[in-house]
Amino acid sequence: MTVDGDNSLRRVVAFVAAANLGYFGIEFAVALTIGSVALFADSIDFLEDTSVNLLILLALGWSAASRARVGMGLAALLLVPSLAALWTAWERFNAGVPPDAVPLGLAGAGALAVNLTCALMLARFRRASGSLTKAAFLSARNDAYANLAIIAAGLLTLAWPSHWPDLVVGLGIAAMNADAAREVWQAARQEREVAS
Repeated sequence: MTVDGDNSLRRVVAFVAAANLGYFGIEFAVALTIGSVALFADSIDFLEDTSVNLLILLALGWSAASRARVGMGLAALLLVPSLAALWTAWERFNAGVPPDAVPLGLAGAGALAVNLTCALMLARFRRASGSLTKAAFLSARNDAYANLAIIAAGLLTLAWPSHWPDLVVGLGIAAMNADAAREVWQAARQEREVAS
């Protein structure tokens, strides 16, 4: 990648980190207020995405072998939201109270706008710097899918007041994060093998 390309990537990654941190605060507050598993899992994912992008900013100038090691660490980090979602889902399953549907859907729509913007900005860099930028792109892309599911859960809860749509979406977000962790781990291993 050229110097201009590196600078462009740095600016995009810095913007993505800031956007994720900002929306983490919003979504986490809404999740706590309405008791949503899906929003809780997604808000923790925003915080994880902030960490991923900050690590990418630090590691962009490193060697391929060093980037591969960071990529493997990021793969482990991608599992954190999955574990948090499982714990929250267990708690909410026992409570059996549905979240407020309108804030659920609106928070999901706001998250979708943030993640689509980030994914579109990262798309042109997803093959640059190996596993690091792949991790950032996959996180933003998967989050956009998760946000569509959150909006659908809000609509379903509005029509059918139940905690099940929120639980199912929260568990789906956990599964998507686990799959993204697997993909990043594989990319980091390939990067390490090439560097060896």
